[in-house]
Amino acid sequence: MDFTKEQLTELISKHITKGKGLQDLLELMIESLMRSERREFLDTHPGNKGNGYRQGRSYGNGRVLEFRIPRDRYGNFHPTILALLRDQELECERLAGSLYSKGLTQSEVGEVFEEVYGRHYSKGSISRMIEYLREDVDQWLSRSLESYYPIVFVDAIHIKVHRKDSVETEAFYVTIAVKEDKTREVLGIFNRPSESSTGWQEMFESLQSRGVRSIGLLVADGLKYLEDALARVYPKTPLQKCVTHLKRNMLNKVRHSDKEELSEDLREVFQTGNQYYTGEQAWNAWQQLCEKWGKHYRTIKKMKNDPTYRYYFTYLNYDYRIQSMIYTTNWIERLQRDFRRVLRMRGAMPNEESVIVLMAKTAMEKRAYFRQLPGIDRDKTLFPGKQVEHPDLINKGSD
Repeated sequence: MDFTKEQLTELISKHITKGKGLQDLLELMIESLMRSERREFLDTHPGNKGNGYRQGRSYGNGRVLEFRIPRDRYGNFHPTILALLRDQELECERLAGSLYSKGLTQSEVGEVFEEVYGRHYSKGSISRMIEYLREDVDQWLSRSLESYYPIVFVDAIHIKVHRKDSVETEAFYVTIAVKEDKTREVLGIFNRPSESSTGWQEMFESLQSRGVRSIGLLVADGLKYLEDALARVYPKTPLQKCVTHLKRNMLNKVRHSDKEELSEDLREVFQTGNQYYTGEQAWNAWQQLCEKWGKHYRTIKKMKNDPTYRYYFTYLNYDYRIQSMIYTTNWIERLQRDFRRVLRMRGAMPNEESVIVLMAKTAMEKRAYFRQLPGIDRDKTLFPGKQVEHPDLINKGSD
């Protein structure tokens, strides 16, 4: 039975006003196009024949579409319309993932899609589209790394996370490396609810399994057990603990009226950019500072004879022109501000995976990291080298 164009228009108009009418019509049209395409394909491939159908599904028009995909005997027929649908689906996934990584919740992403495309997108649909982002992040976090990095920074950011039936603040550790070409690269993001030597060792072993054979210098906050784990996995790598964190902690130990004077004393101890200032001079200045302030603050007095504080002076073994870059983890703290901006909009995160996905996506889009560091001499000898022997400050006397 043949219908006129007007009759077909009327039938279609009536059908699409019913429940899933538009979806049914789209599925019928797609199936019809694929059958027509297979017919033309078989006409140009003598000896081949149709071989029934297989079930298929794709995403289109804001919905999951289900249809029968025609097959041929030899499995050589691939409908063009399916490729177009997949392109549309991939584009929606990328947009959803991008919006989500910029700080929007799944509900807010759905609202944007409804405004842009004029149709409601369920939370399940948005969740499926964002799944591509998780896959992309997983690949990025497991990618192969270079065998050598002159400098690696490690620092923590603390985020509220749901776990079981409670919300607690957990630490997420970020590793950023300065490469030999003077650009930067985020190597990994690790969740450690509590600090332990085993946890740190797993982090270093993860970097090692991805190809990192040696590290010129590790710069980190005063994290517990870190030096033990580093010695087990990268025994030749010197450790520089973050001077900025030490200064903050010490200033929090004294009265407000003493902060300015102590700050000036600390500045004299931890000098940078002075090619004539040595590690031993700095250590002696540190001893004098602890002696001076230890008379009034017992906690500072205890620091004087603790040899682990020598880890804060490792930077003085390196060229004076890069000391200000390697004695602090500020490079990571700048990235952490970007992390907080994205995470702040959500409050407590549903799980640790969600935190890592958002942090990783933010790191992946850090375009500034592809540029060489400004103000750094291009001479590679300024950076910690693969063959340089560094003095073992930790085993020196503490007098």
